[in-house]
Amino acid sequence: MLAAGVWGVVATPFTGSAFAVDEPGLARLVEHYAGLGVAGLTVLGVFGEAARLDTAERRAVLETVLDSVDLPLVVGATGLSTAPVIEEVALAAELAGPRLAGAMVQVNSGDPHVLSRHLGAVHEATGAGLVVQDYPLVSGVHIGPSALAAALSATPGVVAVKAEAPPTTTAIATLTEALDVPVFGGLGGLGLLDELAAGAAGAMTGFSFPEGLLACVEAWRTGGFSAAREAFLPYLPLVNFEQQAKVALAIRKECLRRRGFIAEAGVRPPAASLPEVLREQLNRHVNAVATLTGVA
Repeated sequence: MLAAGVWGVVATPFTGSAFAVDEPGLARLVEHYAGLGVAGLTVLGVFGEAARLDTAERRAVLETVLDSVDLPLVVGATGLSTAPVIEEVALAAELAGPRLAGAMVQVNSGDPHVLSRHLGAVHEATGAGLVVQDYPLVSGVHIGPSALAAALSATPGVVAVKAEAPPTTTAIATLTEALDVPVFGGLGGLGLLDELAAGAAGAMTGFSFPEGLLACVEAWRTGGFSAAREAFLPYLPLVNFEQQAKVALAIRKECLRRRGFIAEAGVRPPAASLPEVLREQLNRHVNAVATLTGVA
C-alpha cells in the first residue's frame, strides 16, 4: 500500500517558444519536495501535462526525477484504453524499477465490471501496483463511490485511490469504509481539511506551496481538526485562487516560477496561459503566504 502523508504532484516546466522540457528546472523542483520530507512524488500526472508530452519527453521527465531524488514515485498514465495504458505503465516500471510505488491509472468506465477488468489487465501485464484516479473533470468518466469501491474490491494490485470526484468528502468516506487501501484527496488541496476528517490518508496534489499541505496533514496527525485548521488557514486563500477553472495550471506554474524553482511558467497549448488581469492578485496571495508563514 502507498504510504500515508503528502505526495507532491510535480509540474513539468518548459522553456522557450517551443516549450522544451526544462530538465534543470524539474530537478530543482523535485529536490525542493525531497527537502520538505514528502512521502513521495507523483510525476507525469495531469498537473505534469503528461498528455501533452511525447514518449521521449515522458522518458526524459522520469529519468530526470529518478536521477535527482531518491523518493518513491507514482507515475501517471494518460490513456483510458487498456493497451495504451499498459505501454505507459510498462515504460514507468522499466525506468523506475523498485522505486515505482504505483502507476496512477484513471477510472475508464462507470461500469464496475469493465473497470475491474481494465485495471486487472494492467496489473497482470506490468506487475505494477495501481493508484486509481477518479477524476471525471479530466477523464469524462463518472462512477459513484459505491460502484468504484465494488470494482476495486474485486481487483488485485490496487495500492491506493485518488478521489477527485466532487463531493470528495462523501466519496472518501465511502471508499475508506469499504476498502483496505489508503485514499488520498487532490483538487489542489481545496477540500483537504474535510477530506482528512472523512478518513483520507493525506494529499496527492499540485498546490504550489506543498509546505501548507504538509503542515495541515502533520497538524491533523498530532492535534486533530483544530490544529490542522490553524496550520492550513494562511494558505487557504491561495489554494482557492489557484483552483480556478481553465487557468489553475497556469496560476500554479507562475507561483512556482516566482518561488524560483522553474525559470518559465509556460503551459503547453491548448492549455490557457495566465490572464494578465489575475497577475496582481496572484502577487498579493503569494506575498500574504510569505508574510503569514515565512515561506517564500
